[in-house]
Amino acid sequence: MTEDGFFETGKVAGQIADGFPFPITAADINRGQERFNIYCSECHGRLADGNGMIPSRGFRRPPSFHTAMLRTAKTGHFIDVIINGFGVMPPYAAQVPERDRWAIIAYIRALQLSQNAAAEDVQPDQRAALSNGGGR
Repeated sequence: MTEDGFFETGKVAGQIADGFPFPITAADINRGQERFNIYCSECHGRLADGNGMIPSRGFRRPPSFHTAMLRTAKTGHFIDVIINGFGVMPPYAAQVPERDRWAIIAYIRALQLSQNAAAEDVQPDQRAALSNGGGR
């Protein structure tokens, strides 16, 4: 266990904390996408909008990760939910190793950005591609 326990629990001094315990790379986000698609997308959907296969079969719909509440939630909240479950979601601590939990959260953050970005968030030299349909 690390000195403050953040890596293992998402908490510091028993409180939900924010940030990541290591620098996030493109490889981490790719790993997070892979793990998200395996463990999370069945309920949460590939876009993390809550429209996965399981709720389409009549089961309870999970929240969209694109709500203001979850876009601003601390990363430790997601770690806690993966470890302990929440509502009807069971715990995934046994299935998802610690480092993969952080990779999943990094991917969720990337999805949140991709689905909620404004034109001003795009680099100025890339904005022209938006206005002409992606350069096609």
